[in-house]
Amino acid sequence: MAWLHLLFASAAEIVWAFTLKASDGFTKPLMAAINVAALLAAVWFLVQAMRTLPLGTAYAVWTGIGVVGAAVLGVVVLGESASPLRLSAIALIVTGVVMLKLAEG
Repeated sequence: MAWLHLLFASAAEIVWAFTLKASDGFTKPLMAAINVAALLAAVWFLVQAMRTLPLGTAYAVWTGIGVVGAAVLGVVVLGESASPLRLSAIALIVTGVVMLKLAEG
């Protein structure tokens, strides 16, 4: 269950990051409200995951998935650069997250 909580926390972090950009400096009330709700959800699910998972693993996986999700959304939705170097960096983060998961079993 801890890993499921961590996935929900990561998904909420991706929403949080995306709506942080979409809120345009909190000038768009709907995006700002979604942003705050996503942040609260992300932290709540992360706390639940950390009841079982080690701090280093939980936090690293949470931020790793969040970084990858936000970067992919940036490329796909916002038209940000998809240069080979950027995609390689994303692949390295994914590799690190997978290795942490495997290390925990």
